[in-house]
Amino acid sequence: MTAPLLEVRGLCVSYGRAQVVHDVSVAVAEGTLVTVIGSNGAGKTTLLNAVMGLLKARGQIGFRGAEIGAVPLESRVQAGLCLVPERRELFGDMAVQDNLLLGGFRRTRAERKATLEQVYARLPRLKERRQQLAGTLSGGERQMLAMGRALMARPILLMLDEPSLGLAPRIVREVFHILADLRKTGVSILLVEQNARAALEVADYAYVMELGAITTEGSPDQIAADPRLVESYLGLGGNEY
Repeated sequence: MTAPLLEVRGLCVSYGRAQVVHDVSVAVAEGTLVTVIGSNGAGKTTLLNAVMGLLKARGQIGFRGAEIGAVPLESRVQAGLCLVPERRELFGDMAVQDNLLLGGFRRTRAERKATLEQVYARLPRLKERRQQLAGTLSGGERQMLAMGRALMARPILLMLDEPSLGLAPRIVREVFHILADLRKTGVSILLVEQNARAALEVADYAYVMELGAITTEGSPDQIAADPRLVESYLGLGGNEY
């Protein structure tokens, strides 16, 4: 049996004396889109930051068959891990194209040029806005720019933290369609989302995180068939997609 591209086992993260992620295990197979859904404060962002190396954690983090728990952030990026954070963290006073080129700064000039054209082909709105300052973009355009900048690094595993946050339903659909298309090109994706309905539409496998722990996992159909989860995350009070 082929080992997962990413395999996290028994991950624990603490802020001071308070443990906020408890013995979490998740896996992402190559070429799949896996989602971790849960309410605000469940520990989803902390999980991603720990995998990326932004937070200290206990447990095992395996990537491409190697243990990377003690590997620094820069080396994880070089290995093919890339995170699109919730706040997007763009340079607002720089043009769209300059933001994109920063994402590929470790590549050669020829590689950056080729990858930039690929990003523009996948996200044509960015090409239309390439000379516009990032700070003047709409919320949806900023999210696409954050995704495009991550793609400039040619990630093997793309991790996204709440990409639908603050976006209109029409733009949410567009962003998730882009993620589904990326998965088809072979990019593996770990998606953290509060918008469970949208995430389950595109995911191959799902985890439910509550109070810092994984409480349920399974196929999107299995998650959608659980009455408690339907009431908590997919009911009339949930987000529309």
